[in-house]
Amino acid sequence: LPLRLGIAGCGWVAGYVALFARLNRRIRLLACCDRTPSQAEEFASRRRIPRAYAEFEAMLQREALDAVYLAVPHDLHLEMARAAIEASHHVLVEKPIARTLAAGQEIARLAREGGVRVGVNYQYRYDPGCYALALAARRGDLGRLYYGRCNLPWDREVDYFQQGPWRSQLARAGGGTLITQGSHILDVLLWALGGQPHAAQGFTARQKFTQVEVEDLALGTVEMEDGALVQISSSMIARPEQGVTIELYGQRGTAVYRERPLPHVRFRGTRVRRARPPVWGFHPLQRSLEAFRAWVADDRPYLTPAEEALPVLAAIEAIYRSAQSGQRERIEFADRRQDQGTA
Repeated sequence: LPLRLGIAGCGWVAGYVALFARLNRRIRLLACCDRTPSQAEEFASRRRIPRAYAEFEAMLQREALDAVYLAVPHDLHLEMARAAIEASHHVLVEKPIARTLAAGQEIARLAREGGVRVGVNYQYRYDPGCYALALAARRGDLGRLYYGRCNLPWDREVDYFQQGPWRSQLARAGGGTLITQGSHILDVLLWALGGQPHAAQGFTARQKFTQVEVEDLALGTVEMEDGALVQISSSMIARPEQGVTIELYGQRGTAVYRERPLPHVRFRGTRVRRARPPVWGFHPLQRSLEAFRAWVADDRPYLTPAEEALPVLAAIEAIYRSAQSGQRERIEFADRRQDQGTA
């Protein structure tokens, strides 16, 4: 039977999910909701979704859903995930899992105790090049991993904040380019390295968008438990905008990922058995959506269940703390996971 899906939040990202859901015969879009009723109605009309709601709770109560996709401001993730879990619906939530690590850990706990599956859409894990890089690293093809670097030189204009005012507010978004955009590629490197982040140091700035509360530029270094180092630069002020790059350096060889002109990875110094993402699709988001469906319906593993999305958020929080304190900040992630029952 098709997965019966509801969409919460009718912005541009949700539009792509609706498109890919329409292309997937094993997914059936039943409803959408948005706190702006006219936006929900227009979204439903344009994408041939049967019903539109202004209230999330009403959609949960009236629709026979299997799962919901949350594309809403970061500060709403916890309360909406909780409502969906209490209604016994599975959840696919846009990254990050939540605005704070504590909220993310709570979502993971609720999912586990409620017997509900919660996935986080870190879609770069389903990019063929990123997937091949991570699998090669985790298999040991690169030998002991020394360090990695990732760069996200993107560009945004003022309409980015005008169209979604919550993005400019620290209390709602949790941060700017690092948590909203750069977390994608930092997640790939942390996944490739394995283990847990141990400490971080970072800097943030408002170079172009000086009237908002969040950073438009972030630079950080994360130290892993085994001593490997990860550097990230994340920007929404690079002109012209360029593609993502990820580099990973190991004892036996190096992996270099380039997003443009087409996503690809090259390995240097060692032979690597190529790996392909476990699901088919033209686009990483399309693959992520199908993989979530297969996880819920067929019990096939999804690459980013809730617990897997916690390390990157822990690292990001530490980078933000360091940017404020000017000091290297420890990440008490393992202890906090154990205290909250998410180890």
